Amino acid sequence: MTVLRSRPDLWTLDPEVVHLNHGSYGAVPRRTQEVMAGLRAEMDANPMVWFRTVADRLTASRLALAAYLETDPDGFALVPNASAGVTVALQTLPIPAGSRIVLTDHAYGAVRFAAERFAKAHGAEVVNVEIPIEADDETVVALIADRLDGASVLIVDQITSGTAKVFPIDALVAAAHERGVPIVVDGAHAPALIDAPAAGGADFWTGNFHKWPAAPRATAGLVVAEQWRTASMPLIVSWSEYDERMPERFDMLGTYDYVPWIAAPESLQVLAELDWPTRRPQLTTLVEEGAKVLAKALGTGVAEVAHPPATMRLVELPSSFDLAGGPELKLRVSRELKAEITLTGFDDRGFIRLSAHAYNSIADYEKLSEGLPRVLA
Repeated sequence: MTVLRSRPDLWTLDPEVVHLNHGSYGAVPRRTQEVMAGLRAEMDANPMVWFRTVADRLTASRLALAAYLETDPDGFALVPNASAGVTVALQTLPIPAGSRIVLTDHAYGAVRFAAERFAKAHGAEVVNVEIPIEADDETVVALIADRLDGASVLIVDQITSGTAKVFPIDALVAAAHERGVPIVVDGAHAPALIDAPAAGGADFWTGNFHKWPAAPRATAGLVVAEQWRTASMPLIVSWSEYDERMPERFDMLGTYDYVPWIAAPESLQVLAELDWPTRRPQLTTLVEEGAKVLAKALGTGVAEVAHPPATMRLVELPSSFDLAGGPELKLRVSRELKAEITLTGFDDRGFIRLSAHAYNSIADYEKLSEGLPRVLA
């Protein structure tokens, strides 16, 4: 296999900073930024012409993004982020009083808040299923399926944010549908890490393009199964609310900034030119090696997560570290080490969640490993 070299030159990231948290806000390639700048200049040169032509541009972009996911374009809408996609799903699905909204203890915080809001509004209950990070697929499915009695909806991660674990979505979709329970898949991290991530037959699937596909932020997709398309409405009531077609009614949200959505396919082209199918497994090797280097420096270990995703790994923090000090630690690492990381916690354990993208090299992880023990001391 050809070993592909790191390509930080394709980004405008500060070369004096170690960037090891692509999984939070992503990083937009230089070329995509240039496309965005051109679009914004065009928009501000004549806003009237811009808004007369933006619908056709959105259609072209939406079709390109749907094709990238290998999903039905008639059921694919653009949304600002995966949290918005989950909210649309909960707004659409019937949630009878006394029913249960089921999710796991790996659920993203904003998704949990949404479940709690809708449960309160409908007189329903939020049920939390505990899933050990070491649990294999069969155990994950069994634990969740056991809690679906009386459920009006199941919400599950495709790739968990805090614990970097891949869930068996096809099996969970089957288990939910066997019990007549609609399933919402939070695929925030899935695009570019899982091939055809929206092809599992979920009632709703949503995922971010600003993470691993490196598209502009506020670009995400929502895939809606055919039986829910008529009822699915955008969160903002605008002129498009009255469009009878499901994807189009999500397109035009008034004086919204459509530049990120229109420019997003440029980032997909950058990934294609990076030979992403070859690069992704090499990034897996890179992040695994980097995690081992950091764990050795900290005197801890790499967390044993069943089915970790391609480009994220968890490194255990020392048991003496107080998780309440996480925000301050991130600030100190940024300020003193010129490195950007994120910390997560699960089951009273603290982790550094490392990422890898095409701009990273092993030197990034080595630099963090040299300074972090001192900051933690």
